[in-house]
Formats: sequence, structure tokens, C-alpha cells
Amino acid sequence: MKRKVFFISDRTGITAEMFGQSLLSQFENVAFDETTIPFIDTIAKAEEACQVIKKAEQESGLRPIVFDTIVTPEIRQIIQASGALVLDFFHTFIGPLETELGETSGFRVGKTHSLSDEEAYDHRIEAVNFSLNNDDGVTTRHYDKADVILVGVSRCGKTPTSLYMAMQFGIKAANYPFTEDDMEKLRLPIDLKKHKSKIFGLTINPNRLHEIRTERRANSRYASLKQCQYEVREVESLYRREKIPNLNTTSRSVEELAAKILATTGIKRSVF
Repeated sequence: MKRKVFFISDRTGITAEMFGQSLLSQFENVAFDETTIPFIDTIAKAEEACQVIKKAEQESGLRPIVFDTIVTPEIRQIIQASGALVLDFFHTFIGPLETELGETSGFRVGKTHSLSDEEAYDHRIEAVNFSLNNDDGVTTRHYDKADVILVGVSRCGKTPTSLYMAMQFGIKAANYPFTEDDMEKLRLPIDLKKHKSKIFGLTINPNRLHEIRTERRANSRYASLKQCQYEVREVESLYRREKIPNLNTTSRSVEELAAKILATTGIKRSVF
């Protein structure tokens, strides 16, 4: 039987999910059935959510776990009365912060993912558009405006990492692929060499690359293990010759890759 977990918020629930899933990931031997209940911003909605939680306990016989980021005390109290194990992020941290800062919280709903900071929002959208327009080497004309240029073989994770960095941190991330045609005499193209200080390499285990490419183009030279081994070997050799910092994407999430790229390069995130 999977343990029922609820992420409850007075806004989107993204913060509750992020914190909650980070904690749950530490319990690899436990199966969880996760449900997100967003926009619990009235007493009536809170009471409905409370009934859903109680029903889940009746059906499973196990006490549900609730992660919540509800700001309003009255609504929070209703959720806490559900009988579940309620882990309240705001209640846990707001009290100590109020004591330390000598300031009372304003209890304003939706500050984390609101559009109150229009400049930051516009910067994020600009970064996303930049990454989309400079994806997969479509153009190199705007590399002077890039914060980072990710390079690597096809299907090693450049595009999702670029877009995550843009959406999450407001980083203008371009990406450029090294293709089969480049391999015989692999070197940095002139347009990349001009911006070498911005280049960051991605690599991947050839066996994993073979699996990914097979899903896309089975029984092709492009997907063959031999070709994958050859391309990865050549690209990693280029990284060593040109002293290009790089990471292996095989067992890393885009979140971890993005964080490590920022830490390695010293690039400052533009959006928090």
C-alpha cells in the first residue's frame, strides 16, 4: 500500500511540492501516492481539503502526510485538524524569522510565485525566449548576449538544461550540438571559439546515449552503440584539449546540472 501524501497550498503548490519531494526522496524503500491541492485560500476550500485527507486515511488505513505552505493562520488550523501528519513550512520557519528580525510577517498570500516583481518576470521570459531561439545551434549570431553556451553530442541533455536555467534562474543559455559530421576533425567552430569563456560541455555514458537515441531512431547508425561511443570519446577529447569545463549528465537531473554549472562558472542567477 502506498503512503498517501498531499501537497497543499493557498497558491500553486509548487513550493510545497519542491520541499516535500526533496524530503520524501530520502526514503527510497517507501512508495508514495502524491496529490497536489492548490489554491486553498478560503475556509470552505480548507474544509473540503480536510475531508479529502480524512477519506484517504479511511481508505488506506494509514495516516496521510501533508506538506503545506498555507500562509493564513485560520486556514492552516483547519488543515492541521485533519488528523494527518502535517508538515507546515511557513509555521516552521516564519516564527524563528520573526524573532530574529524583530518584525512581524505580513501573511501575504502568493508572494513566491506572483507577478509582483514585473522586472524579474520579464527577465525570465526574455531568457526563455533567448534559449528557444538559440537552441541546437540554430543560430550563433547572438552568442555575445549568452550567459552560457552548452555544447555536447546530440541527445546528451543540452536543451532541457538550457531551458531549465532560463526558466528557473533567468540565465540566457544557448546550446550547440556536435554532430556525426563534425567528428572526423572535431574542433571548436570559429563562432564558438570567439566565446570560449562562455562554453560549458556536457557528456554522457555511451550506453545511456545509445538507449536514448534508440527510442528516437531505432536500428540506425546514429543510435548504434559504436557510434555513440565514438562521438562521446571524440567530444571528451575536445574538452580536454580545449580545457572546457564539463559535466556528465548520465545520472544527474536538470536541477542538479543547472546548479553545478552555476557553481562551476560563477554565473549569477538573475531570478530567485
